[in-house]
Amino acid sequence: MNDAKLYNVIRAPRVSEKTARLQEVSNQYVFEVATTATKADIKVAVEKLFDVKVEAVNVVNVKGKSKAFKFRMGRRPDWRKAYVKLAEGQSIDVMAKA
Repeated sequence: MNDAKLYNVIRAPRVSEKTARLQEVSNQYVFEVATTATKADIKVAVEKLFDVKVEAVNVVNVKGKSKAFKFRMGRRPDWRKAYVKLAEGQSIDVMAKA
């Protein structure tokens, strides 16, 4: 896969208190990924972009929320996130790549 395809698979890191705790406790990182990306695609993309060894990938489809915009109801788009578990002793600096 070329770099453009890799960056289409991995959209952005998700940074929050929950994801920071996951990084410390279980060496897992959370990324927003393409809705069409498979676990294998995500694993290859993370390994090539960050030069790390991925042990496991779990994927969650997140439903978009319904929100009121002015006087009509709108809907935020659905998106997908991946929990990526790295091998022992490896890490990613998500702030540098964000």
